[in-house]
Amino acid sequence: MDADSDVALDILITNVVCVFRTRCHLNLRKIALEGANVIYKRDVGKVLMKLRKPRITATIWSSGKIICTGATSEEEAKFGARRLARSLQKLGFQVIFTDFKVVNVLAVCNMPFEIRLPEFTKNNRPHASYEPELHPAVCYRIKSLRATLQIFSTGSITVTGNLLCYCCGQIYPFVFESR
Repeated sequence: MDADSDVALDILITNVVCVFRTRCHLNLRKIALEGANVIYKRDVGKVLMKLRKPRITATIWSSGKIICTGATSEEEAKFGARRLARSLQKLGFQVIFTDFKVVNVLAVCNMPFEIRLPEFTKNNRPHASYEPELHPAVCYRIKSLRATLQIFSTGSITVTGNLLCYCCGQIYPFVFESR
């Protein structure tokens, strides 16, 4: 097994967070009374609305900003956000779907081997930090990609960022050295 050989890594996207604006003021009380699958958090000033298909949860503020979480792909996130905007239109709001942006993607990647974390941390010191008393994983930050990787000794890697495939491909040679 060589670090340069092509290895197919299984990357499973578990959560996509996106944000969009409606370009209109939203009456949260009206959404809470007339909307379906809604939880009104009056003390915080937001409404939680859940969609069943795609399975997403949206946080709605009266300013018109909406954050959607729970999708398993970027396409599913956009589809769910558009469905949410349409359901707000049906409640009587003048919603215009704008400024859609994928903010964060969370994925899990499993390496075909175990990783020696102290050795990995020592070899990649400026980017990697490992405190076994606090957390069982190495926190590896790629500042240029604005991504964070949690590397566990079992070979499981949790990636938080936007360019997931590139992150896993970039970290593979470093992890391979510490197997």
